[in-house]
Amino acid sequence: MADLVVATKEGLFCVPGKFYIDPWLPVERAIVTHAHADHARPGHAHYLTASPGAEVLKSRLGNITLEALPYGKKIIHNGVTVSLHPAGHVLGSAQVRLEYRGEVWVASGDYKLEPDGTCDAFEPVACDTFITESTFGLPIYRWDAQITVFDDICRWWRRNAEEGRTSVLFCYAFGKAQRILNGIDSTIGPIICHGATATLNRVYRESGVALPSTLSVHDVSAKEVFRKALVIAPPSAAGSPWMRRFGDYSDAF
Repeated sequence: MADLVVATKEGLFCVPGKFYIDPWLPVERAIVTHAHADHARPGHAHYLTASPGAEVLKSRLGNITLEALPYGKKIIHNGVTVSLHPAGHVLGSAQVRLEYRGEVWVASGDYKLEPDGTCDAFEPVACDTFITESTFGLPIYRWDAQITVFDDICRWWRRNAEEGRTSVLFCYAFGKAQRILNGIDSTIGPIICHGATATLNRVYRESGVALPSTLSVHDVSAKEVFRKALVIAPPSAAGSPWMRRFGDYSDAF
């Protein structure tokens, strides 16, 4: 059989199904593996995504024609059986399983194997062909266990709080920020979130993900609160006027 999925200028294209997976140019029908901007782009006529990520996608792309598919549920489009399966990357992230004439292909999008408490864990899906996105898959990359990283963040935050210095942690607003919030010791001090992060925190909480209570900068009237706080902000906030209110701060990424 000819390739079920081919690379085109618009992105990955399922030939018999006549739809695309994470296309970067506007198309008629797009399956979106998750709502990060390099996968979920505006301008498509019809979107399909996994149900847990539907509200995130709408919060980022606005008024779109969106179909949400529960994990594992099968639909048939132009003779191709399609189902979405957890990728373990961020809330609603999915692998796309395609079955056609007895052959199964899976396109991963981003994925990770270590559970993080903020999304469904990666699910191995048997297939004949696996299309993998693996940004950090080269052997040169070696990562500490996430509990080690969380402990490092907490030690840094605790030390800064004891010295009266704000801890500013730059991290991506979608996925990374919520993973950190879910994993740190929230009893160390107040947690303040940039507005870009707070919007997505609300979607996560409404989806049933446990996140500690957080404040916005407008909730804080006393500078003493900042001095013990952990501030979660996107990298774009670095060097901006928004940062000036924290005075003497320690930052990390």
